[in-house]
Amino acid sequence: MTYPEVNAQDHAKRQQKLQKRLRHDVGRAIDDYAMIEQGDKVMVCVSGGKDSYAMLDILMQLQKSAPIDFDILAVNLDQKQPDFPEHILPKYLDQVGVNFHIIERDTYSVVKSVIEEGKTTCGLCSRMRRGTLYRFAQERSITKIALGHHRDDILETLLLNMFHGGKLKAMPARLLSDDGLNTVIRPMAYAREQDIEEYSQLKGFPIIPCNLCGSQDNLQRQHIKAMLRDWEKNHPGRIESMTKSLQNVVPSHLMDTRLHNFKQTERLSNEQVCEEVDLALLNLPL
Repeated sequence: MTYPEVNAQDHAKRQQKLQKRLRHDVGRAIDDYAMIEQGDKVMVCVSGGKDSYAMLDILMQLQKSAPIDFDILAVNLDQKQPDFPEHILPKYLDQVGVNFHIIERDTYSVVKSVIEEGKTTCGLCSRMRRGTLYRFAQERSITKIALGHHRDDILETLLLNMFHGGKLKAMPARLLSDDGLNTVIRPMAYAREQDIEEYSQLKGFPIIPCNLCGSQDNLQRQHIKAMLRDWEKNHPGRIESMTKSLQNVVPSHLMDTRLHNFKQTERLSNEQVCEEVDLALLNLPL
């Protein structure tokens, strides 16, 4: 997505407006899910993409005004992909004055040696990357690992799991890892991708392209992304309503017997059933 040229004054005003909106979204998510607490040491994972740059930028701003004290350590995993511009991130991170560390692990060669040519490498690459970051976090006594997934990522994952995985599952805003040793947070959980895109352009973040490893595009996710953008354009408010639904779950009105004991539930009277139907009809879009 591209945005029209603007003069310096309009540029500053638009940047300030987006910055305020993103700070509000991130601050609200942090508060709602107790993402960052007093004394936390937050590892901000920076990939070189727009989302992680924006997350780091907003967290550094909030750190200055937050009523609690917490540390930030920006971390990048250099996986030794061919032609990866190693100088870009250290130069930027040094320029903005944040503590940072570059982890060098040649996971690229490992993945290429294991996965057949033409097969997608994303799954194995992701697991190796996560394992490396988790181990580093434990070694450095990190209390929270911040990832840059935003609202649209979460909704895309929800629909992908529904359409292709047979699960009603998205990305949690805060998650304790399977080993119980790491807490993953997503401070951008309420932020719109469109806002992040424009903010990144206005800030001039030195974006590193995500196609360096030659991995195939995730076509299913791209189809879902296009569908959501079509809805955003033609049905304003639908995306916001979907986001709210993730925070307003009614297990008794789904079909998972592990979440609700249907066998022991008292039968509703005819009057109660009619009342529930009437309420449901009132909430339907016209």
